Amino acid sequence: MVNYFIIPIIIVIVLAVAIFLLRRKHIQEISKLEHEKLQIQHEPIFEEMTKVKQLNMTGETEEKFERWRNEWTEVVDVLVPKIDSSLFDTEEAVDRFRFKKATGIEKDIKEQLEVCDQRKESILKELNELIGSEEKNRLEMETLRDEFREARKSVLAHPYSYGKAVPSLEKELEYFQPAFEEYDNLTNNGNYLKARENVIAVASKADALFPLFKEIPIVLNELQNKLPATLRELRNGIDEMVEDGYYLNHLNLKSSLASIEQETEELLVKVAILDVEPVQDRLGEIEENIDSYYDALEEEVVERQYMEQTYGAISRQLKDVKMFAKEIADETLFVQQSYRLDEKEAEIPKAFLLELADASKRFDLLTSQGENGESPYSILAQDLRDVGETLDRVEMETNSFQERIKNLRTDEVKVRERLEVLTRQLLFTERKLQKANIPGIPDEIEVRLEEADEHLFIVKNGLEEVPLNMALVEDYINSAENEVSEVVVKVEEMLDDALLTEQIIQYGNRYRASHPAMHARLLEAEMAFRQFRYAKALEEAATAVEEVEPGAMKRIEELLQGQVQ
Repeated sequence: MVNYFIIPIIIVIVLAVAIFLLRRKHIQEISKLEHEKLQIQHEPIFEEMTKVKQLNMTGETEEKFERWRNEWTEVVDVLVPKIDSSLFDTEEAVDRFRFKKATGIEKDIKEQLEVCDQRKESILKELNELIGSEEKNRLEMETLRDEFREARKSVLAHPYSYGKAVPSLEKELEYFQPAFEEYDNLTNNGNYLKARENVIAVASKADALFPLFKEIPIVLNELQNKLPATLRELRNGIDEMVEDGYYLNHLNLKSSLASIEQETEELLVKVAILDVEPVQDRLGEIEENIDSYYDALEEEVVERQYMEQTYGAISRQLKDVKMFAKEIADETLFVQQSYRLDEKEAEIPKAFLLELADASKRFDLLTSQGENGESPYSILAQDLRDVGETLDRVEMETNSFQERIKNLRTDEVKVRERLEVLTRQLLFTERKLQKANIPGIPDEIEVRLEEADEHLFIVKNGLEEVPLNMALVEDYINSAENEVSEVVVKVEEMLDDALLTEQIIQYGNRYRASHPAMHARLLEAEMAFRQFRYAKALEEAATAVEEVEPGAMKRIEELLQGQVQ
């Protein structure tokens, strides 16, 4: 029964809260729209439009002013009252809880406020554009008039600086006076935006023309004064160098200078019709070409100095190296009586002589060309450098070859010394074997000793050959050294094994009676020992003793080492 009353009460409370919140939301929206309306209503548009009255209120300006005033009057007298009425209707709908209707009216008010705001922005934009155009036009046109007067003054005061370009410049200047008058008429009639188009056109023309009044005198000075003077100076320098013995025909400089002089006339024609930019580019290229001509002439002077400074030294070096190479060739023939050289090495002195003969021919040729005066120093100097480089290389290689020849005797002495050392070492090893208290020498050791002795014999025979082949003998001695070293190591290992085996067997004798198995293994070790199989004997004896007394091998080795020391 209680629930029957509570649920309706809750529903009523919820509805009341919802209505309260919706009403509050719409009241806030109405307040916001009212504020926006007041902002538009109090916008000082008419005050802004009064700024236009500072301009000429005729033509385009007057038309725009009337349109702006009519549009804003409509906003203030028609649209704003309509918005007021809509706001009143919204408030009434909210009071009656007709929130859906209020929402629709609010949407219409927003659209109307948007229309008002767009008109405001459009009027202000056009207004500022018009006022800004007037000020910008006036400032830019004042600058253009000054530039025009300055350009005209330059032509009238200094016509010689512009040469044949004066008629073309004066014709181009004729454009500006009517353009200025047209601007004045447009401004006086209040057509400021059309006047702006006029200013832009005049400025574009000025940007293309007025810089020429500074550029043309510079270009003409280059073409009529500086360039001819440079060409005269260059031509005089060429003549002086030719008189001084320089050969310059390969540079074709006079032909190039004549072409530049002819082209100068063509460039002057372009300047006369105000086609200045390509002339400036071409002058830059001509300047680079002239610089390259000077560089070529300077190279001839530098190379002549090089020739004068180094010709005598290289001539002497050529004689000295040829003599030295001949001495080395003779020395090589003498050395070959005692030492054999391989075919390639034996041909080296001949190759030196052939290369020097070719260098001598080139030197004689450049000498002849220099005396005839029909070759440029740059080419002669390069040929001289090539000869000098060849002489330096051949001299260095000849010295190296001579050093190798001298080293043959030194190498022979070293081989003989090594042979003597190896012979003594092998002999000592053989004596050591003979003195060793062992049953005999294994066949393998005997064979290795014989092979080592054979290698030493081969070295001895090689050293007795005439002429002596040192390369082959050095191979023999290296092989012999390896063989002797290996057999010495093998003998030492065998003797160590034999000595250690004897010590182990002696040590193990104490266990023979008590350990039959050990006795049997020691018997096998003794048998291997008598058969010269010392490594096998060592293995059997060591195993037998270690099985009975672990660690015995280590003690025996330490004891034996102490005895040796």
